[in-house]
Amino acid sequence: MRVTLIFNTFASTTEKSDRMKKHRVLYISQEITPYLPESEMAMISRHLPQGIQERGREIRTFMPRFGLVNERRNQLHEVIRLSGMNLIINDTDHPLIIKVASIQAARMQVYFIDNDDYFQRKATMTDDNGVGFPDNDERAIFFARGVLETVRKLRWTPDLVHCHGWFTSIIPLYIKKVFYDDPLFGHTKVVCSLYQDGFKSTLNQSFKEKLMMPGIKPEDVDVISVPDFVHISQMAVSNSDAVILGSRTIDAEIDRFLKKSGKPVLEYQDPDNYIEAYSDFYQDVLGV
Repeated sequence: MRVTLIFNTFASTTEKSDRMKKHRVLYISQEITPYLPESEMAMISRHLPQGIQERGREIRTFMPRFGLVNERRNQLHEVIRLSGMNLIINDTDHPLIIKVASIQAARMQVYFIDNDDYFQRKATMTDDNGVGFPDNDERAIFFARGVLETVRKLRWTPDLVHCHGWFTSIIPLYIKKVFYDDPLFGHTKVVCSLYQDGFKSTLNQSFKEKLMMPGIKPEDVDVISVPDFVHISQMAVSNSDAVILGSRTIDAEIDRFLKKSGKPVLEYQDPDNYIEAYSDFYQDVLGV
């Protein structure tokens, strides 16, 4: 049975802000407008952080620096003090480059994870024929590790991490299994939003092996019997503390898995007033 959360409707907005104003929320999304074209996910990932910040929380926001992101128009620039680390993916070193841009109207910054091997091509997930890139598995791993290592460099402790899109599905696993005893992430709650952002192909068959890091046991990735959209999303659900339905409908198999998991769920919200519902949901997940 899906868990439905009931909130105190008598608490004023000011009281809610007072209770939450010290909490930090880390947003990680595979797409944010205006850097990528408008979509359901890109719009939520643009306006939700702003709305939560306006309600008194401190926020940070990350996305991949896909080649479609126009650096000159959006005034991206490299953050030298955060760049320079190498991440080893499948026994190969890949330099981590961090860039940042500001959305002036929202008074918020967006950090971009970049690497010449993975993010220079003028596309996001597929080629001109709609075929997924063969290294999408490594790109997602690099992005996940790049975000978490950058947050560590910032020495910024998130109380809650909110992941958007399948490209972020590895992050809940790493937070719960690899960084569970890290002072920055030891008490962090993880929420993932599920969307209709699936892909039809499968990732590289060695995806599970590439995922492995100290702290991850083989049984932790058993859910990925097939490295496809459904099973990767199930892995994200398994390692999250709560789930939000970002699309009105989601894949039926993922929905059945979600119901069976017993995780707290926030049902799909009307686009005109979802921010308040998300804010209340965060409260409940954090136990405040």
